[in-house]
Amino acid sequence: MSAEKDLYTVLGASPSDSVQQLRHRYQQLALQYHPDRLGGSSEADSGVKKFLEADAAWRVLSDQNTRREYDLQRRAQELKQDWPVDSTVCLEDMTWEEDECGYAYGCRCGGGFSVSEEEVEEETQRRQQEEEEQDAEGGVMVCCDTCSLSVCVTWSLHRETHMRTRTPLTLTSP
Repeated sequence: MSAEKDLYTVLGASPSDSVQQLRHRYQQLALQYHPDRLGGSSEADSGVKKFLEADAAWRVLSDQNTRREYDLQRRAQELKQDWPVDSTVCLEDMTWEEDECGYAYGCRCGGGFSVSEEEVEEETQRRQQEEEEQDAEGGVMVCCDTCSLSVCVTWSLHRETHMRTRTPLTLTSP
């Protein structure tokens, strides 16, 4: 299941299309881009790539179970991207919670935002693999444990260790 390209877009379809409609779009693309039909033309390489993308999309979307799983992952990604951000918080401004092995920050509702050390390390490694920029930053979206507010927690990817303050977390009421 491709995380890079939307499988419905690859087929030129929409998520509301039936399996028959998806099959029709797949068959059109397969006929248009099949390697046997393109022969040795200069467009053959890009055509083969399009054919393979369409074939991979069809394999996922043609099966009811894999399509349902893909739709759930797609929807989760959409929700993650559309989440409203109340503010941005630097990891250095958060409090290190030794017993939780993570960072905490108070919300104005009285609840709190928390990020585990594991989340920070995983995101740091993922971002470092993607980017080679010197001033690159890592970041995660964190929701309040009480209300609907969320913050984007950011940090520098190129520092040796994450700053841990051992001061107790103080939550303030609105």
